[in-house]
Amino acid sequence: MFQKKYTNADFYKDGVFQPEVAKKAYYEMFEYYGYPVTELIEKEAWYTDFGLGDFEHCGMGGIFWVNDSVNQYFSHDIYLLPCQMIPEHSHVKTKFPAKMESWMVRNGMCYNFSEVGEPTANAPVVPTSQQATTICKHCVEQHVGEVIHLPAIGTWHFLYAGNQGAIVHEYANYHDNAGLRFTQSAAKL
Repeated sequence: MFQKKYTNADFYKDGVFQPEVAKKAYYEMFEYYGYPVTELIEKEAWYTDFGLGDFEHCGMGGIFWVNDSVNQYFSHDIYLLPCQMIPEHSHVKTKFPAKMESWMVRNGMCYNFSEVGEPTANAPVVPTSQQATTICKHCVEQHVGEVIHLPAIGTWHFLYAGNQGAIVHEYANYHDNAGLRFTQSAAKL
């Protein structure tokens, strides 16, 4: 069973995020799940705490396999350590259409939160650092092989990993970073 091993004390040195420690933590999860570390992953994967200083609870790793503005398509793998969430966000129209996305869990499981739908009874409690700004109350447990679609373009949403972390495939139209909005004003990609 893959378990949480690292804390913020590991991920920060003198208050500065240490992406190499994050990479090590994700690589341990990859090994557990048999997720191959290819040359492209080694070169292009990225790890972020979104500038929030709470990577243990709110952060992610990922790799953009494709992000094609000409042909308007996108493919991404999202890496979430145990009980780690992506900050709540939405995508708005810029010179490109707002991003519509779908997710499929490859390994582990996650909770797929949305502002669309009735509040979910007994939903997992989001990390303390995110509670004041999180508005999504509807969530669906998403397990390996299950596909969930964003319920409506432009709506708030986020993923929150279960106790064993998650590797999630995301499919969408072109991701224009200028269209990314967070409910927590300090968050940035």
